[in-house]
Amino acid sequence: MKALVITEVGKTEVQEVEKPKVGKGEVLVRVGMVGFCGGDLNSFRGLFPLQEYPNILGHEVGGTIEEIGPDVPDSIKVGTNVTIYPYQNCGTCKACRKGRPNACKTNKTMGVRRPGAMTRYISVPYQDTFPSEKLSLRELALAEPLTVGFHAAERGRISAEDIVAVLGCGIVGMGAIASAVERGAKVIAIDLDDNKLAIAKKIGVAHTINPSKENLHKNLQKYSNNDGPDVIIEAVGSPATYRAAVEEVAFTGRVVCIGYAKKEVDFNTSLFVQKEIEILGSRNCLGDFPTVIKYLEAGKFPVDDVISKVVTIDEAPQTMIDWDANPVGITKIMIDFDQA
Repeated sequence: MKALVITEVGKTEVQEVEKPKVGKGEVLVRVGMVGFCGGDLNSFRGLFPLQEYPNILGHEVGGTIEEIGPDVPDSIKVGTNVTIYPYQNCGTCKACRKGRPNACKTNKTMGVRRPGAMTRYISVPYQDTFPSEKLSLRELALAEPLTVGFHAAERGRISAEDIVAVLGCGIVGMGAIASAVERGAKVIAIDLDDNKLAIAKKIGVAHTINPSKENLHKNLQKYSNNDGPDVIIEAVGSPATYRAAVEEVAFTGRVVCIGYAKKEVDFNTSLFVQKEIEILGSRNCLGDFPTVIKYLEAGKFPVDDVISKVVTIDEAPQTMIDWDANPVGITKIMIDFDQA
């Protein structure tokens, strides 16, 4: 069967790999749709420190259970459409012992530090499948990146009393926006791409800011009663947005960091003290899949708007080259394994 393999920085290719066998406690999932992650682009560019080469990419999955191995509960049925929890934790490190396996010291995410899902079949523990009778395979493939944003909102303890700004309206940032809106917060979306800001409006943000066309500081002050946002979620991973989050957040506010900074970031650390702010890292997700699936099932998310392009597995290597050359306007690219 075909698989998209990242062989080295700047190179992916379609290779033939063996169909996996189903082990004890596992199910065989026939992959229908799988999304490209922003981390895949950074891995292609050599900017993602956790990426291992060579590796089959992919961890945003919409698929169907095709075979069930031994010691799987009767409640797990062949033919069920599912998405996949793609993280593997050690169970023994400090984070795992504290009940936060999403931050496992030796976490192995599919497509990053173990083989991923950009192939026709994957075998996974049954506990890592999350079903839906309502969602399509492409909707299920959106669940994982949205969970990362939902977890960031949880880390920021966002409530209806908060004014929240989200820096970056990629799919993970969209997840943070969606969760903040669901929590009743007043949300400000910030991005350089007007198309992404238009999608954020459909999710329910109160305001949008394009810093390439309008002053970020003045507008954040205007939209927050001159206090600055209570919570800022950084979902870009650039030194400029990291600094902006610290500079613009309100006194006693909270900054939640999702993006991996591609370069070292210089801070005026006096702001940490003067504002008595909290700076929180947010990694992967923790128990967010059922919440996100319920959210998607309610039809609140503009699925058609965020899927920028759908390609076949054979088109995927050139798609990576094109995406690297021109990422503007791209929110989500997916591989459709059922597409001829």
